Amino acid sequence: MTIKWEGVMPAVTTKFTKKDTLDLSMFAINIKAQLDAGVHGIVLGGTLGEASTLLYDEKKTLIETTVDLVNKKVPVLMNIAEQSTKAAILAAEAAEKQGANGLMLLPPMRYAACSKETVTYISEVAKSTSLPLLIYNNPVDYKIEISLKMFDALLKYDNIQAVKESTRDITNVTRMINRYGDRLKIMTGVDTLALESLIMGASGWIAGLVCAFPKETVAIYELQKVGRIQEAIAIYRWFMPLLELDINSKLVQNIKLAEVYTKIGTEFVRPPRLPLFGAERIQVQHIIETALKSRPVLPNY
Repeated sequence: MTIKWEGVMPAVTTKFTKKDTLDLSMFAINIKAQLDAGVHGIVLGGTLGEASTLLYDEKKTLIETTVDLVNKKVPVLMNIAEQSTKAAILAAEAAEKQGANGLMLLPPMRYAACSKETVTYISEVAKSTSLPLLIYNNPVDYKIEISLKMFDALLKYDNIQAVKESTRDITNVTRMINRYGDRLKIMTGVDTLALESLIMGASGWIAGLVCAFPKETVAIYELQKVGRIQEAIAIYRWFMPLLELDINSKLVQNIKLAEVYTKIGTEFVRPPRLPLFGAERIQVQHIIETALKSRPVLPNY
């Protein structure tokens, strides 16, 4: 499947049962809600998907289940977040065999690789797979920034096609467009900068709060795409307190709690994570409940 790097692609949460096994029934409910809202792709095993805690067999099950659920309606991407080049190549090969249509690739985990090491790592993974690659550039959370100079070296590989731009420097959208044109598609990866990034030329949004609010997320994208900016801004302003739950160290717990409120998820997380508790839980509940009381009626688009 050819991937059009555009539209809304949820970085979906991984659903667990109380016994810490995959909850495929609730997972299916959420994927259906995403598809019904009109999302343009599904991203598995990202930060929100609790990637670092997933076992090999669980990743395999998630890919195969999602491929079946989407039934070729949208592409399925698997995140690759590994500590070694060897492990990343094996993960990429496995994802391709299991039916993933593309890969999202992070720089090496834990080790603070220098520019040359990072470029070599990404290059080796790119050479190992025929799948299209989206590079996840998130120096805020993962401490390695992929600079334009590094992208210059990486773009000799045709299957490196897009970037999840999460530097939180919105001027990077313009810099990349000026430098690469359509050669490198830009998917904004920060919920609180999404509309601004789309207006500046990003072609899509790999989103977090979409997991709980798919219709509102897609509406913002579709409205801005056809130039109905003020309508998109109105929804975005309502959405912002919720979107800020994504730029928080407990984004997984925050968003899973929001999924409970919208009835398309559960709160179960994989230890050492725990569901929200105490004052923090009360605060997040207040944000969600306040938003739900004023949830906008979406326009036709």
